[in-house]
Amino acid sequence: MRDLQASPKKLFLRGFLLFALTASACIAGAPEGIRRQTDGDGDDPLINFDGGVPPIDAAPEIPNADPYAVIGADPTHGPFTGGQRVLLRGNGFAAATRVWFGEVEADASTMVPIDPTRLQIVAPKGSAGPVTLTVQKGDDESTRRSLPGGYAYDALYAAPSSGPVSGGTVIEIVGDGTSWGPGAIAKIGGKPCTTQTVNGPTSITCTVPKGTPGAKPVSVDAGDGQPIVVLDAYTYEDSTNGFKGGLSGDPIAGKLKVLVYDNFTGDPIPGAHVIVGSDLPSALVKQVDSTGVTLFDDPSLAGPRTVTIAAKCHSPITFVDVPVDTVTIYLDPVLSPACVADGDPPPVGGKPGAGGGVRGELVWTGSVEFKKSPWINVPAPAPGERQAAYVFHANLDPTATFQLPHPSTAILPDAPGEIGYAFQLGSSAGNRALYALAGVETTNSVPPKFTAYAMGMVQGVSVQPGAYTDQVYIVMDRTLDQALTMDVAPPAPGPKGPDRVRATVSVMLGNDGYAILPSGVKAPLLPLAGPIPFVGLPALDGSLFGATYVSTARAVTGPQASAPMSVVGRLLSTSTAQNLVVDGFVGVPTLNTPASGAAWDGRHLATTFGAGGSAIDLSVYDIASGGGLIRWTVVVPKGSHTVEIPDLSGFPFPEGGLPGGPITIGVYGARVDKFSYGALRYRDIRPSGMSAYALDYFNVFL
Repeated sequence: MRDLQASPKKLFLRGFLLFALTASACIAGAPEGIRRQTDGDGDDPLINFDGGVPPIDAAPEIPNADPYAVIGADPTHGPFTGGQRVLLRGNGFAAATRVWFGEVEADASTMVPIDPTRLQIVAPKGSAGPVTLTVQKGDDESTRRSLPGGYAYDALYAAPSSGPVSGGTVIEIVGDGTSWGPGAIAKIGGKPCTTQTVNGPTSITCTVPKGTPGAKPVSVDAGDGQPIVVLDAYTYEDSTNGFKGGLSGDPIAGKLKVLVYDNFTGDPIPGAHVIVGSDLPSALVKQVDSTGVTLFDDPSLAGPRTVTIAAKCHSPITFVDVPVDTVTIYLDPVLSPACVADGDPPPVGGKPGAGGGVRGELVWTGSVEFKKSPWINVPAPAPGERQAAYVFHANLDPTATFQLPHPSTAILPDAPGEIGYAFQLGSSAGNRALYALAGVETTNSVPPKFTAYAMGMVQGVSVQPGAYTDQVYIVMDRTLDQALTMDVAPPAPGPKGPDRVRATVSVMLGNDGYAILPSGVKAPLLPLAGPIPFVGLPALDGSLFGATYVSTARAVTGPQASAPMSVVGRLLSTSTAQNLVVDGFVGVPTLNTPASGAAWDGRHLATTFGAGGSAIDLSVYDIASGGGLIRWTVVVPKGSHTVEIPDLSGFPFPEGGLPGGPITIGVYGARVDKFSYGALRYRDIRPSGMSAYALDYFNVFL
């Protein structure tokens, strides 16, 4: 007890999980405490969505005699940044109930009272450690009840919180009240980070090691042998988020380290060739060892160098003018009969993560508390129509086209439910955001036409591998009655295009992704007749308070929206009151060397970009041979539009070079937010990580 009084935060950082479990166990009928998920390397069971017995409800079996009480929370812990959906249990809950997490009152607009014993609410931001949960009916202090240690704020979180099982994802581990120094050691699932940098007392940059599917603990030992551990803080899944590989370290000064791994398995690629220099005869050349690492120690390494990596049956990659001393590479394997060993094709495609599921209800609020209400903000259907609703996961791509699920998955007004209309869907593990759309769809057309009128959203839904997360409630309180006008200034078209604009508007749901809407895409021809209107957006209040409109526009060619193209992405706004001006397009590229249709010497590349376009941070050449079978990626920093790269003809396919014949060269010119070439990630060289880019393709032969 003396230790608790002297330093409560230090005690929590060492062992708050035991505290939370003990507190929970002492409360009759409290929900199960924090459980460790897949700490070892064993496979997680996959959930069976074909039915089965649902999990036992955690409601207390012994009634609580107190008419007002709070007896537990599910989940029992969450990030100190807040934002997680929490289901409270107790007595006397109503629409007027107020909830505190420690001294901080939760936002009442996020609360969904389910019945007198259950309510859903979003946790506010807090400080690391266990806090008291307090509930009170309005201003009546006689109804105030508390549960000491009823919820715990995790002392750290990882961003991003998920990535592929092959590892390589570069994450930031952020702590609250921590004092991490050079001796701190971070681990994911019990394995040390492949590389790590302590940025400060509350921040560590970690390259995630190879793992197995499922949720894993993240721990940081500050050097005292008593680590901070947060369970389920990182999830290995089948992901291509791009926060992996790239450039890092200090400026080159005589030393260079190169790490080479398989992009799909995460395994080292022993024997891969690393070429430092743009001219092969004078370049420094080494092969990586069995761990996938090679070190160069040479006085001539002073200043930026071009680094190329080529390996048998893998697509090569080149980074021009690398300014730093660490290069981490993930090469794509080549799926070719020439690369088959012992009758087995090369491993590609990653590994699936362990699935979970979400069950809950869509809720329309009415005048009678704890009762199901009709769909008051959806018009009555006409003949040949029906009212229908669908639940969606937040999408990682704000430019995605809305896709209506199969009509058999629709939630209808006759669906069962306590206070709403029941839904169920599969989900990958992790913290997820869901949104729902309700409207009218045709029943006499194929495919059906769906017109959305109402929307709801819930964030911070914790999904565990192999299990359902139950009692998730989405309040359908937003009507799709807002309009946004986009004033687009497209780039000047070239002889090949572009000839139209594809504009999109979606809703960003915090850091969890984007809500894609049926009315969110327009594609008028160039020249534009005027501003582009979008009708059918939700107001950003109520359950969408804090969300943001995300607008994108791309000048494209043809009905398939192909290259040549120029794209501007992710312009943010919170109001529809004024026209949104969209400019800053990058000029369409022209490949000068090699000339289109000509022979390429395999060494020289030169590009110019259309006049009047925005300045670029990065050029990327995607050189495809063998009908796209093998691709050589060449990454060039800004200002370098004429480059020389090593001749890989000495590495005959499948030893790591390009096979001769027709070649397609895709040329990107890109802007990247907060660009730093010395901290480049694979995400930055792909469209998903570019804030604006132009692209065109050119045919040559090798």
